[in-house]
Amino acid sequence: MNKFHLKSERLDLKPINISDLEDIHKLHSLPETDEFNALGIPENIEQTRTIIENWISENQKDKNQSFTFTIEFQKQFVGLIALNLGKEKYKNANVWYKLHLDFWNKGFATEALKTIINFGFDDLKLHRIEAGCAVENIGSIRVLEKVGMNLEGRKRQNLPLKNGWSDNFEYAIVSSNL
Repeated sequence: MNKFHLKSERLDLKPINISDLEDIHKLHSLPETDEFNALGIPENIEQTRTIIENWISENQKDKNQSFTFTIEFQKQFVGLIALNLGKEKYKNANVWYKLHLDFWNKGFATEALKTIINFGFDDLKLHRIEAGCAVENIGSIRVLEKVGMNLEGRKRQNLPLKNGWSDNFEYAIVSSNL
């Protein structure tokens, strides 16, 4: 079982559990949260179950390569955030997050991302944490910049979104930036 339970001023980041299935399925089924997400809206709850069972399995490995958390505010489901490790030699990881639209523009994404970045640098001793986001996803661009991530480049048409291929901004922060 993943022993990591992270806390910030307002949020709890807990390893996902099968009991989170309905909340996660609702989150993945929202057209608003799907707009800039390559996962796509699941056809049914069983498709969501398969996805989160894989995340749970990764969380439970002795040597984690992936940490997927639910984000909670006052015991209420807010969304998901994950840190996926790269090759050990490079001490890097990629982060992603997805919040229910009821919790947009309240600082929750920024707070959760700061928490996971601190976890990566302080607990996992990473050197570099990266994130990508669709070039039209202004909300995520603001979040990434608020936590101190730097825009490093633009990948052309590599993000398969429901409305076609999108360019992707590449952001990163290194431990020496803190």
